[in-house]
Amino acid sequence: MLKKKILKLLQIINQFGVDPIRFIHAFLELPAYWRDYSAFRKNHRGVISFYPCLHERYTEAGITKSEYFWQDLIVARWIHEAKPERHVDVGSRTDGFVAQNVRPITTEIPGVTFRQADLMNTAAMSTWQDGNARGWGYCDSLSCLHVLEHFGLGRYGEPIDTNGYKTGFANLAALVRSGGRFYLSTPIGQERVEFNANWVFDPATILKLADAQGLRLERFSVFNPRTGLREIHDAELKETLVVLASEHYNLGIFVFTRPLA
Repeated sequence: MLKKKILKLLQIINQFGVDPIRFIHAFLELPAYWRDYSAFRKNHRGVISFYPCLHERYTEAGITKSEYFWQDLIVARWIHEAKPERHVDVGSRTDGFVAQNVRPITTEIPGVTFRQADLMNTAAMSTWQDGNARGWGYCDSLSCLHVLEHFGLGRYGEPIDTNGYKTGFANLAALVRSGGRFYLSTPIGQERVEFNANWVFDPATILKLADAQGLRLERFSVFNPRTGLREIHDAELKETLVVLASEHYNLGIFVFTRPLA
């Protein structure tokens, strides 16, 4: 309990631009930096300027234990295998899985079209028109990774809406045409709001949202940094959902399909 409180306090401090853990790591690395600098200086007579990199010595080449890394990797693989005609990704970040975005993007990337839309605003679905009213059935493949949990909490400047995730899910599901797939990842566990960071959903909540929109669960996986990635099979689904709903936190990766009409 004390450890959780300390970590929460450090996270709050970090929001003000101060990272105590990073500062401590950098301070501890200073002796090694000066040792290496002195050794190099003895044999170099040219210009040397200071540009310390104090966080690289003992870190891995990339954050391969991150749930963002794993969700991007596995979902991209599934989408590639499915070979959709039109894939749309809806998200709040573009440095991992390329995303449609709630915030403006000015960078041009060949083969990628960025579109800004408010998924909590049903009327805004008119911007997705493609021969169907209000964008319904716009694509045969849709991903929304680590995003739904933010809807309505104001984190990215969107309106405060306690039902934002419900409206957002409904509008996302409406984009998927018959026979299409919807790839969704979101925090799951003891259902709660961690304001204004994110929701953590009981996985049953997500399944109920999907059922209300006529979507069927095709695949379900869970990622935890300690235990890794695990696919949940149909035979163990009911029991596993109960266990997951009692745990503090996991990342749920759902694949839904819209049955052929």
